[in-house]
Amino acid sequence: MDSRKILVVDDEADMRIFISTVVETCGFKPLCAEDGTQALQLARSEPPALVILDVMMPGIDDGVRTYRQFKTDERLIPIPIIMLSAVAKKTFFHTIRMLTPRKGHPLAEPDAYMEKPPDANELISLINELLP
Repeated sequence: MDSRKILVVDDEADMRIFISTVVETCGFKPLCAEDGTQALQLARSEPPALVILDVMMPGIDDGVRTYRQFKTDERLIPIPIIMLSAVAKKTFFHTIRMLTPRKGHPLAEPDAYMEKPPDANELISLINELLP
């Protein structure tokens, strides 16, 4: 795992560019994915130190399902995740609880949650809090 790599996952190109620029100006190396499938492939081949993941993405690769896959894959569980969305935090956490398997351990909550549009300074502060 490269402590400078941050995976940015968002289906909107302008949001990927904005977040990547913020991340890069702080000395990190952004990796970008436009959907959950691409994000998981990248995370497995080039493990990032942190993931910034959009909640609302189209199709089966939506952010909630992608988040669930990150938190149930032994290799990816340790990677901190900042969820980013226009969806209210309360709605997101309700969805996570609904997706929790009936048997076994409940799905862990994300390390952080930010509503869109993200404030660059708040995002930088969160990244610095989550990374050693």
